[in-house]
Parts: sequence; structure tokens; C-alpha cells
Amino acid sequence: MQWNLIRIRKEHKETQSELAKLLDISTEGYRFKENGKNQFKSDEMFLIAEHYGLGISEIFLPSEYANRKQTA
Repeated sequence: MQWNLIRIRKEHKETQSELAKLLDISTEGYRFKENGKNQFKSDEMFLIAEHYGLGISEIFLPSEYANRKQTA
């Protein structure tokens, strides 16, 4: 899962559907990517980073870490 992205999206009070519209993909497609079932394309990562005014590395975890449960 993309834990940083989920946290940032919720902090901005945005839904998965709103981010899906930004990327011009289905809500289900977005959900699969956020949950780590599919990978974000590089252009999608750039769009999201620009949307939030952050660097890609501040939002997206490498795939080797993305599917691990975040611990406190």
C-alpha cells in the first residue's frame, strides 16, 4: 500500500474518486494502485506530486516497501 499517499490524500480531505479524476482513470483503477495491487505510472506520480506540491519521493514508497503494513 502507498501509506504516504493515503495519509496525504486524507489530510487534504480528498477521495479516491477525486484523485482518479485527476489521473483520468477509474476509481477502481486508482484504488488498486493506492492499495499496491497495480503500480502507478511515472506520469501519474508526477501529476500527484505536482497536485500536492511535494516531491515524488515524499509521497511514493518503493515497491519493496509499499506492501508492508506501516508500524507506529
